[in-house]
Amino acid sequence: MTPSEFVTARNVLGKTQKVMARLLGVSLKAVHSYEQGWRNIPAHVERQVFFLLARRPGQSNEHPPCWEQTDCPREIRDCCPAWEYDAGNLCWFACGTVCQGRVKQSWKDKMQICKSCAVFQSSLE
Repeated sequence: MTPSEFVTARNVLGKTQKVMARLLGVSLKAVHSYEQGWRNIPAHVERQVFFLLARRPGQSNEHPPCWEQTDCPREIRDCCPAWEYDAGNLCWFACGTVCQGRVKQSWKDKMQICKSCAVFQSSLE
């Protein structure tokens, strides 16, 4: 997540920097640093920001689960945590998901794929 993406997300959520810091469990100085680009935004903070965006009031969660949207084969579904925990609209949130046939080794690698995925994009509309 870039500093400008972080600022945009905070604005979409309608939160001040102080409130955003409280929601993310970080200091106000950390939020300032993320927005100015002085600090990299940690994976756990990025994940929380996307979760807040996906679950904000008025957000529709009526989209089909990821395995239906991507026509995921049964053999892949059976070993995927999104399927196991019936989290087909939060597949991007869970580590260890089997996207494009394999598990990604890091949050950064996972998010590169998720950001171009219709399931992730529909959760943030």
